[in-house]
Amino acid sequence: QVQLVESGGGLVQAGGSLTLSCAASARTYGSYNMGWFRQAPGKEREFVAVIVLANGNTNTYSTDSVRGRFTISTDSALNTMYLQMTSLKPEDTAVYYCALRFSGTVTFDPAKYDTWGQGTQVTVSS
Repeated sequence: QVQLVESGGGLVQAGGSLTLSCAASARTYGSYNMGWFRQAPGKEREFVAVIVLANGNTNTYSTDSVRGRFTISTDSALNTMYLQMTSLKPEDTAVYYCALRFSGTVTFDPAKYDTWGQGTQVTVSS
């Protein structure tokens, strides 16, 4: 079973940047959703961004609140995913998780993802 490990979180001032990484223990083949979610204290886990590979095509999606500021990508070996975060805001403060679902149908529902990393804390100070 594939395992996911996040890294790159930390403390940053508002307006700053961070890049998160998610390393998979094995290359992912076939169709899948590989995405980033976040959970702030007292709130439900929410969708941030996802890469969907299906039928040889790759598409990315992101939630409105991060579009234009966050960029999701993978390396050429398809076993590390990144989230480049710029213009960070205090409301971006959360634990960020990467997750994997072996399906080519895009989904933003965290309950439908099979494999999760342990999470990495991102704190944005005002």
